Amino acid sequence: MLPRSVLAAFISTSILCAATAQQPQSTPPPMPATPQKSEPRVVDAQDVVRITTNLVQVDVSVTKDGKPVADLQPEDFEIFEDGKPQTITNFSYVSNVPGNAPLAAPPVAKSKDKTAPPIPPANVNLNDQRRTIALVVDDLGMSFESMSRLRPQIKKFLDTLLPNDLIAIIRTGGEVGSLQQFTNDRRVLQSAIDRLRWNPCSRAGLNVFQPAGPKGDDDFSIPEASNTGVCSEVMVYSSFKALRYILQGMSQLPGRKSMMFFSDYLPVQDQEPSASEQTKRMAGDTANTPITSVNTDARNIDDNYHAQLERIAEMAIRSSVVIYSVDTRGLQYTGTTAVDRTNLHSRILRSNPGAAAAEQRMRERSQQLWIGQQGSDLIARQSGGFLVRNTNDFGFNRVMDDQQGYYLIGFRPTEETFNRDFHRLKAKVKRGGVSVRTRDGFFGFTETETRPSKPEAKSEITKALISPFGSHDLAVQMTSFFIEEADRAPALRSFIFLDGHKLTFTDLPDGSHVTNLSISTILFGDNGKVVGQEDQTGTLRFDKAGYERAMRDGIAYSFDTSVKLPGAFQFRVAVRDAGSGRIGTAGQFIQVPDLKSGRLALSGIVVRDADRAASLNISSQDDEVTTGPAVRRFHQGSTAAYGYLIYNANAAGRAAQLTSQTRIFRDGRMIVSNNPAVINMQGQTDPQRIRALHHLELGKEMAPGNYVLQIIVTDLSDKKPRVASRWIDFEVVK
Repeated sequence: MLPRSVLAAFISTSILCAATAQQPQSTPPPMPATPQKSEPRVVDAQDVVRITTNLVQVDVSVTKDGKPVADLQPEDFEIFEDGKPQTITNFSYVSNVPGNAPLAAPPVAKSKDKTAPPIPPANVNLNDQRRTIALVVDDLGMSFESMSRLRPQIKKFLDTLLPNDLIAIIRTGGEVGSLQQFTNDRRVLQSAIDRLRWNPCSRAGLNVFQPAGPKGDDDFSIPEASNTGVCSEVMVYSSFKALRYILQGMSQLPGRKSMMFFSDYLPVQDQEPSASEQTKRMAGDTANTPITSVNTDARNIDDNYHAQLERIAEMAIRSSVVIYSVDTRGLQYTGTTAVDRTNLHSRILRSNPGAAAAEQRMRERSQQLWIGQQGSDLIARQSGGFLVRNTNDFGFNRVMDDQQGYYLIGFRPTEETFNRDFHRLKAKVKRGGVSVRTRDGFFGFTETETRPSKPEAKSEITKALISPFGSHDLAVQMTSFFIEEADRAPALRSFIFLDGHKLTFTDLPDGSHVTNLSISTILFGDNGKVVGQEDQTGTLRFDKAGYERAMRDGIAYSFDTSVKLPGAFQFRVAVRDAGSGRIGTAGQFIQVPDLKSGRLALSGIVVRDADRAASLNISSQDDEVTTGPAVRRFHQGSTAAYGYLIYNANAAGRAAQLTSQTRIFRDGRMIVSNNPAVINMQGQTDPQRIRALHHLELGKEMAPGNYVLQIIVTDLSDKKPRVASRWIDFEVVK
């Protein structure tokens, strides 16, 4: 075990031995004689798109004036496979929005206080009704101009989300990781937005339209200014690869999911020219040629863009993902603009003088807009979504309205269904005035042919680590925070708490009890990139007294995880009981400061009950309650001790004049704010690492519920005060 604490003033060995104090039971519950595996949860509408020998089930969206229609019955529908009517055997309507929830979130008040902490995200459980949406920004196919318009629109969209909505923001041009960003935590999403920038390798370049005219004033030269990235030759393949990886990850999430795919230009041709060049090649001979909806032979052609797009749509169908494509060029003016170089003496204008040249340019640009939408339109239509185009709001409200609910319609397939060919699907509604959409179809592979192999234990842990839903077969609670000690690399220090009743113990002849555990941690950075991953296994051995204490108080464990770079990260831990196979997970958003910058910074906050014995009634028969750095659960009337380290206090070469202010929030509203107090510098041995310890009285007036504790430290030694802030959530119980 790595060093347990540097905040020795208030983190004692006792909180690491048992982060406690649960009420004792008269006798420990009997452990199972043989390992018992937990029963899987039953989730309604878990398998949205099901293609089995007994059932073909697909999702159908019905809207009127852009709003979902939710009162239809089976007799209102007709469903066809390859043009043949099918008898509906399964039918239900699934709402993604809780019945008592508003259709839109209330507007978020914009606070002028830059140190105000974010509202902690609500817990989203596996069975909760929700909308799960991946915002996939194709920065490999977007212009600088389009990217600058998209970022503020995504920020506005985040303010409309409901508490249970799960969102991921992923760039095709980044290292697409394990999709840990599916979250309702605004800090994670804001961190992703901050990284949305134009990609120098984009195939779209700086401007939506390539500037017309020559580079210079040379009357005999008409080369066009380049509007593509310096490394854009293979960027279409990279976008395809990213889409496949994202869909593969989304297939692991339950229920119906959706993807909003933002791009300026996604081609369907086999070559990869710039958007302008492709327009010239296609103009006149393919303008009115419709794109074939499905080519049943294309799935065997590896180097065909059109075929790859169809396979992406097929992956979306099998993964229960609806794709909504957004043309990020928006509503564009196709005439001459300020970036165009018009030279009346150039060859092009001598051959097409005046209005003729301008008209030709408008035709080419209109054609370019249409061509650039075709790949995005294909994957949207085939997966049951739609294309958003010619609008500067990017269709967020339209997509969210469409995601409020859907119908699940199933029928029994025939033997011909599983001939490995493509089968078209079509749904009709007898009621007039409505719009009906469903998947374009599916390939006739059986469930056995597409079912992945049974995962090994390591794969199960990895899946639990990357899932946005916590695994609760084991009760795991965690507190992690950044810490940097002298002569040691920066690290994340973690305290985890385990409920001993959920672990499998083996009784040994000497009277001791042992349990075997695997602990895996993973640190996610930008775009889901895994920047750190560690695994450890071991055996916990307890004598008789220790075992009884573990059953009564639980088990606490601490460890450090190295972190090499500053930034915003998600840290997750998974614990697996080898005896039963049960897995429990916990996660936390971590901000690692850049101490080399010299800015005032804080470690994380560690909080525990200041006097555990005095705060609990040992004979009480109330629900079991734990306290300590991992659990952060306290009784009304108790006293909490919390501490942290202050870094770079005298980085400016002056003696620091530090003050600390404590704030308490509940439901986003500040309920306590004390006056800044001077931090006592006496006894501090390291001016670069100032220890601070405080106490907080949790009075009877603090009703049971969830709270946020925020610390604001200010250095007043300079004319311009330096400020650093941290916060942590905790719970008050009776």
